[in-house]
Amino acid sequence: MTNPPVRRLTLDGDLADCLKLAVSRDWGPEDHKWRFLFTHGEVYGIDAPDGDGLAGTTILTRYGSTLAAVSMVLVAARYEGRGFGRRLMTHVIDQAGDATVTLHATDRGRPLYEKLGFRAIGTVITHVGRFTPTAGRPSGTGRVRPATEADLPALLTLDAEVFGADRAPLLRRLPHFAEHTVLAEPESPDGTITGYAAGWRNIDTLVIGPVIADTPATARQLIAALARNAGPDTAVRLDLRTDRPADTDGLHAWAAAHGVLPGFPNTLMVLGDRDLPGDDRRRHTPLMVALG
Repeated sequence: MTNPPVRRLTLDGDLADCLKLAVSRDWGPEDHKWRFLFTHGEVYGIDAPDGDGLAGTTILTRYGSTLAAVSMVLVAARYEGRGFGRRLMTHVIDQAGDATVTLHATDRGRPLYEKLGFRAIGTVITHVGRFTPTAGRPSGTGRVRPATEADLPALLTLDAEVFGADRAPLLRRLPHFAEHTVLAEPESPDGTITGYAAGWRNIDTLVIGPVIADTPATARQLIAALARNAGPDTAVRLDLRTDRPADTDGLHAWAAAHGVLPGFPNTLMVLGDRDLPGDDRRRHTPLMVALG
């Protein structure tokens, strides 16, 4: 077939080819991440016309009917310039319907997304490095503790406020995906939480996200609680926005001072003239750059 259609991929039938394609584009064999995305999202692909695996992939992750994230847009190097990336993107945009659609773009992918109507609304810098803790806990107004199953209703309520969308199906799976989940609450607990965060292993790195917190100080407490568990030989990864006012951020300098250094950027984009719903001030680090 010289022009194979876009089709829905399956975990059992197509994961190996997804990993093969990702490795060919220097993304790494992120088995744990792909399995999570297959479980929670809709994975689409185009079979390679030469019969060798996949020519391209992309994933649509829905948050209720109002918000959707596009991720893992990959095209095999030998098929670049054939329009496969555009076909995949057009397909998932159509599938998203009336939802607000967002994605994180590399410099390579951004020109295509702009042609399809996406606009930049922010920049995310990936920080990576071995976390060096300081004595005592980071300053904050509350305390941090491990999350339990009993905390799920409060966590879902907070997340819905911050994201402005129903992410309950994803968050119910978070304890099975993440290595640790912690939450922040007032020093005198009253049943409310002021933030939460999760840490999960991606190959040889501890990715910290999402980080939802009422203040940057609370975010630092949550991140430090997870990063301390990474181990001395494991790098920590944080994906932090750079376009926040200095008086409400401070996380970049704090992360760098603790050994988690800034690296490559991605552009946060949204389709059309819409804005992302929810409270951007409390969204400090996404679950993964692929999901927002």
